[in-house]
Amino acid sequence: MPSSRPLRADARRNRDALLAAARDAFLAGDGGADAHIEDIARSAGVAVGTLYRHFETREALVEEVYRQEVAELCAAPDTLLERSAPAEALHRFLLLLVEHAAVGKGMAGALAGIMATDSPVFDDARSQMADCLDRLLAAGRASGTLRADADGLTVLRAMGGVCNLRATGAWREDAERITRLLFDGLRYPAAIG
Repeated sequence: MPSSRPLRADARRNRDALLAAARDAFLAGDGGADAHIEDIARSAGVAVGTLYRHFETREALVEEVYRQEVAELCAAPDTLLERSAPAEALHRFLLLLVEHAAVGKGMAGALAGIMATDSPVFDDARSQMADCLDRLLAAGRASGTLRADADGLTVLRAMGGVCNLRATGAWREDAERITRLLFDGLRYPAAIG
């Protein structure tokens, strides 16, 4: 029906506006813990009822914002491999993981509510990120620039340690420096014996 097409476009715009407003609110000073649904709806230029038509609960909105962040992150490897040599693509993706962790730290207050549930959002995200790393590592192995004994899940676990450093003023610089060390280790052949 012709009348449903514009409505779907409006609904899509409303949903996108809600996600953008929610991301901004969740990244605000307190990690999003105090972000109010009413403020998010107002910032998106829609009524609260519209927000609830798209997202039944606050947690559903938080999950979707986080899923969107992960989807954007996991879209990067193909572009990185098109523009850079495999080893450089991996290095850039590792730095994107640091940026993703910074967003996660910024959203910590908002994410706390879904961490206590049985939501699969974090397991799904880890799986997607490990798959991205596997693709980048495979490309590097094929080009002879990356060691053959590393897999995506192992590298993701190492990055988890890097990204879970205590948030201080120099957190990002420390994380990037340690990431460079990890990357350097991935470029050398495995030790024998």
